[in-house]
Amino acid sequence: MYGYLVKRVLWIPVLLAVITFLVFVLGVYGPGDPVQLMLGQHANPETVVRLRHELGLDRPLMVQYTGYISKFLQGDLGTSLKYRGQPVSRLIGRCLGVSAPLNAVALGWSIPLGVLLGILAAYKENTPIDRIIVLTVVVGISMPVFAIAPILLYFLAVKVHVLPPGGWDGIFSTKVILPAIVLGIGPLAVMVRQTRAAVLTTISEMYVTTARAKGLLEGRIMFSHILPNALIPVMTIVGLMLGSLVGGAFVTELLFGIPGCGQLALQVFTARDYPMIMAFTILGALAFIVSNLLVDFLYFAIDPRIRRPQ
Repeated sequence: MYGYLVKRVLWIPVLLAVITFLVFVLGVYGPGDPVQLMLGQHANPETVVRLRHELGLDRPLMVQYTGYISKFLQGDLGTSLKYRGQPVSRLIGRCLGVSAPLNAVALGWSIPLGVLLGILAAYKENTPIDRIIVLTVVVGISMPVFAIAPILLYFLAVKVHVLPPGGWDGIFSTKVILPAIVLGIGPLAVMVRQTRAAVLTTISEMYVTTARAKGLLEGRIMFSHILPNALIPVMTIVGLMLGSLVGGAFVTELLFGIPGCGQLALQVFTARDYPMIMAFTILGALAFIVSNLLVDFLYFAIDPRIRRPQ
């Protein structure tokens, strides 16, 4: 198992190299010209050529790519094409300071509550409690964010006035409650569904029946026999959710006027801002790689079958 984890760590730079190269190629050969977008459709052709030369966009693909990687290894993410003069690292850091805490708050309440409701639904299978929870899960998964957000905004912010309608003043402000609820509904529904299915599968195993036959308390059976096995597939879903912390939530941030990575990413992708696109790609890839690596370590800590040498 230790060898497997070491291999996973060593594969990280290889994966990042492949991902960044593919994105770089798609950015260079994709439709649209960032310089033309910056200067407008009726810009002087000589001005366009001069600016492309100043930005280094007229150089061969591999020269551009190796130059970018060389600067990246030195900690330089480049300068934004859309926000000229603004370092990419500063823009990314500013938006991450908003999106990451917002998503962390959303996952912080939805994941534990989803696990608890999933366990409750499994133990109350085919009862009214189970049906209510399952119905809520179906509604939560089926309704997209752009449908849930306006409904909550209307009732909680406009009609009842119990929460502010939008903006951002940090995670300790009441303005974070409504977008965190909207962002957490989807993960909550997924966690309930996955946990319920995993617990139901584990409850029917013979070792659980044997533990009950020995007279063990139900609480001990849950924490010693059921949860360690049921949470293994659930942790995979958690890893994917943690990876989404970097990307933010496009629709939610736009609807609530939150200056996070969702808004910034939409602007730079539209403007074909290569340095910003590359930075978002690298950060997103790192987030998913690290979160899945963390899940592997958790597998190793929870399941003794993985720790046992084969």
